[in-house]
Amino acid sequence: MSGHSKWATTKHKKAVIDARRGKMFAKLIKNIEVAARTGGGDPDGNPTLYDAIQKAKKSSVPNDNIDRAVKRGSGADAGGADYQTITYEGYGPNGVAVLVECLTDNRNRAATEVRLAMTRNGGTMADPGSVAYLFTRKGVVIVPKAGFSEDDVLLAVLEAGAEEVNDLGDSFEIVSEATDLIPVRTALQEAGIDYDSADPTFLPSMQIPLDADGARRVFKLIDALEDSDEVQNVYANFDVSDKVLEEVDA
Repeated sequence: MSGHSKWATTKHKKAVIDARRGKMFAKLIKNIEVAARTGGGDPDGNPTLYDAIQKAKKSSVPNDNIDRAVKRGSGADAGGADYQTITYEGYGPNGVAVLVECLTDNRNRAATEVRLAMTRNGGTMADPGSVAYLFTRKGVVIVPKAGFSEDDVLLAVLEAGAEEVNDLGDSFEIVSEATDLIPVRTALQEAGIDYDSADPTFLPSMQIPLDADGARRVFKLIDALEDSDEVQNVYANFDVSDKVLEEVDA
């Protein structure tokens, strides 16, 4: 998974400071609103909301925006949309499997935008279930190194249900069952280890290695999908080596 994770982590850091910052803010705000609607507006009693708020703060979303999203979601303020989660499946260039997670208040608009992004960038839509079986729901926590070793992190989270710790270069990736995400995150906090994000995610059971040309085409498709306001997350089963990443960046 390291190739995909390293690419996603690097891209996230760039996204914080580039022109798509506004779009990223909007998606983080939407996550907060939905979490507050689902589990209530108190982050102490709603771990999903707590993590959504932490992620927004790490990405420099203003506190006022966060507070308003919590109030809209919990019903304290009027104006919240009725968002629903829809997952679309497809194939990208080089036969890469793609899962697209949307959070939308308009199912038809989401379907149209996903289909357009796919067909314009070398992808095809697939029937429900034809791609999903290649992915497993997991919990993933990203921890900046900040002086901690892999052993330090592993020791803190092993009893909380962590399955593996991967070195991504500037950070560690902790993988667990999705149901163990909150205990793992809590164990890190109790050990005094800061984390960048804690999210339920889909990890591929098998990966397709890409060369620089294939990587560029797949990245272009994922960027086009993520450019849609309807799309929250894109998961794909590709692997890119450090060498290929350097070639693409160049």
